[in-house]
Amino acid sequence: MRAVVQRVLSASVEVEGRIVSEIGPGLLVLVGIHEADTHSDADYICRKVLNMRLFPNEETGKAWDQSVVQRDYGVLLVSQFTLYGVLKGNKPDFHVAMPPQKAKPFYASLVEKFQKAYSSDAVKDGIFGAMMKVNLVNDGPVTMQLDSSPVQESSGPR
Repeated sequence: MRAVVQRVLSASVEVEGRIVSEIGPGLLVLVGIHEADTHSDADYICRKVLNMRLFPNEETGKAWDQSVVQRDYGVLLVSQFTLYGVLKGNKPDFHVAMPPQKAKPFYASLVEKFQKAYSSDAVKDGIFGAMMKVNLVNDGPVTMQLDSSPVQESSGPR
C-alpha cells in the first residue's frame, strides 16, 4: 500500500460539482492499493499516518514534534489507484493496482480502521471510483510518501 501524505491547512473533495468531504487543518492522504496488499499493510499505513510527527509544537518551539492526533486535526483519505501506475512507453498502466471490485471493500475497511483508531468525526474520505476534484491548501509544503512494504517492482517495461 502506498500513501502520499500532505500536511494541509484545508482540503476538500468535490464530485459532480458538490463538496462531499472537507477538513480544516490536518492531513490529506492519497491512498494506492497494490494487488498484493493485505490487512497488515492497512494496519501499518493507519498506524504510521496517525503517528507521523509532521506538526510543530508551539509550546516547546520544536518542529516535527506532533501528530495529527495530538493536534486533534482532520484526516481526509482519497483512494488513488494511479499511485501504482507505471509507464509503458508514454501510456500509463495500472496492472499492479488492486482491481476495483476487490479494492472497494478493502479501501472501505481502511477508512473504518482510521475512524476506529482516531475519530469517526475527524476522518473523512472521498467517493471510491468517482471522478473527484481534490482541493487543498498545502501547509509548508510538507509531503511525505509512505509504503507499507518494499516497493514492488512491476514486471512491465519502463
